[in-house]
Amino acid sequence: MLGHESGRCRWTAVFSRVALAAGIGGLTMISIGAAAAPATAPVLRMLPSHLLGTASTRARSSTTANTSSPCWASSNWSGYALSQTSPSGLSCVPPSGQTYTAISGTWTVPTVTGSSRSSSYSAAWAGIDGFTNSNLIQAGTEHDYTGGKAHYSAWWEILPAPETVIPLISVLPGDSITVSITKEASAITSPTMCSAGQWLITLTDSGSGTHAAQSEFATCQSYSGPGTSAEWIFEAPQVNGRIATLAQYGSTIFDLGKANGLNPGLVAGTGGEMAQGSFFRSQVVSVPSGPDTGTPSPGDGFAVAYGSSAPTAPTS
Repeated sequence: MLGHESGRCRWTAVFSRVALAAGIGGLTMISIGAAAAPATAPVLRMLPSHLLGTASTRARSSTTANTSSPCWASSNWSGYALSQTSPSGLSCVPPSGQTYTAISGTWTVPTVTGSSRSSSYSAAWAGIDGFTNSNLIQAGTEHDYTGGKAHYSAWWEILPAPETVIPLISVLPGDSITVSITKEASAITSPTMCSAGQWLITLTDSGSGTHAAQSEFATCQSYSGPGTSAEWIFEAPQVNGRIATLAQYGSTIFDLGKANGLNPGLVAGTGGEMAQGSFFRSQVVSVPSGPDTGTPSPGDGFAVAYGSSAPTAPTS
């Protein structure tokens, strides 16, 4: 990977506390347990670490999903998640009652900026699990600002292994990225790809007005997570054991989302914002809009923006 930091990892959402759920303690780290990479090739992971029983500052006065304010707050995630059950203390996340075996989504790679004196990081991805458990299968794009320059890449990951970079995909700002992750029910449905029970991960860079489309990347992998959640997330990764400063990414739109092959029907007030800083003084640095209101598929996407002001929900 680009840059000079080592031990860079992805995490699942680290939620800010409002009320401690029964049986859940403070910030809990999951051991990484992978060999260290050279200093010129930082290791990236999404590492589950939750404080459940939490809500965003703006949602603390509401326990329903009918508010347009974000439901939950995290120091490293912003976006939307579907959950089989409502996490304790987060009744604003409606229980779906579903087990998730497929997710897909499309987003536009943002342009990141930053300071030559410090490094900042960001990633966009779609995945299954991680919202209420310690498992995760995902794929997405990385957009960092290090060494006074912006760096972009594509990757896939299954915990507890580190992120695997996809070198054949050359990511540039403005590119349209589509990720699909599906558990193959039968080898007959995909005779040239995965065995029954394996997971097919695909990532396609459709390019932009100035960048040509590229070949689709696909890989078959084993994964045994319970499939209790599905997510579309913009994130600040972990670097050297700490959640990184989020790169200034402007804004982007997640669109054409599907969970188990269907429109996820995202509901206003169920998304989450990212707040960074100290326990006593944190600042919202990334916030999603309400769900897409356009036709023919309202509720299949959203916008997300750097800063504390929610962007306007997309209409197409």
